[in-house]
Amino acid sequence: MKPNAAAAARLLARPPADLPALLLYGADPMRVALKRRDLIVQVIGAEGEHEMRLARIDASELRKDPAILSDALRAQGFFPGARAVLLEGAADGATAAVQAALADWRAGDALLVVSAGMLAKSSSLRKLFEAHPTAACIAIYDNPPSSDEVAQTLAKAGLRGIGREAMIDLMALAEALDPGDFRQTVERISLYKHADATPLSVADVAACSPVTIEAEVDDLLNIVALGQEPAFGPMMARISGQGVLPVTLAIAAQRHFRVLLAAKANPGGTAAGLSHARPPVMGPRRDRMLQQAQSWSVPRLEEALRHLFETDLALRSSSRAPAMAMLERTLLRIARLAKA
Repeated sequence: MKPNAAAAARLLARPPADLPALLLYGADPMRVALKRRDLIVQVIGAEGEHEMRLARIDASELRKDPAILSDALRAQGFFPGARAVLLEGAADGATAAVQAALADWRAGDALLVVSAGMLAKSSSLRKLFEAHPTAACIAIYDNPPSSDEVAQTLAKAGLRGIGREAMIDLMALAEALDPGDFRQTVERISLYKHADATPLSVADVAACSPVTIEAEVDDLLNIVALGQEPAFGPMMARISGQGVLPVTLAIAAQRHFRVLLAAKANPGGTAAGLSHARPPVMGPRRDRMLQQAQSWSVPRLEEALRHLFETDLALRSSSRAPAMAMLERTLLRIARLAKA
């Protein structure tokens, strides 16, 4: 059977006891691996693998012994409880063995979880599961997680009492990061908030987020965007002393001003434009960039980007001009544009 998205989510969250087998397939191995891990934990519990109630079989093993799959489904372990058999790396070559195992499956046997990469509509393995009356076939797409999935991830990490602004930032992170990276970020936030009863704030999310740029480079770009010329020289000297490459700084500046331009030109307003930035702009940095965008016009931002593009090309050319001095002059010119 091929459940729709809502039914598939319910099935993965709470698989029925009489489910004989389930095929999970998709182009992103990480997304498929996370879904199958969650499913198996739901079936056998967090200690199930340690209690030897999970058998792992690689699809390549079926070529030597196709009956190994049926034997694993019927095998009884030393510990009581539900069991699962994971067939990894499956493709159409495993269809015959899986079909035989499904035909032999009886109530009380282990759940068969089949994991595969992307399968075309013509795939015999996919057709087998889609046509089966009780086994399920679920595609794992590269779509960002839904709000319900994000809420489940947060709940598993013990994070509750999340403010609206912090949730907006978390949803932006969920869209920007790979699923595994997002889970690690949530775990980091959970550790950060351990024994802290206050609601999760925007600053908390920003402090644990991997989507950041070098702090002092960020400070320099804030000075430039706000036109704070007196503070520019000392900060530029500090950045130069840290060994930041001129090209690296030029790329960061272009990214910064592209975000400002996109926010300023957004029909829904500057704040709405910043909320669509990728990587997401969060916490105090979002407040600073909102202030900066409000003080610039679209033509002046376009001019600033033109100066940066021209300087970037010069930095990558065979010019013998001092690279950092060339970039410093451009950034100072842009800082003066901010007050024009």
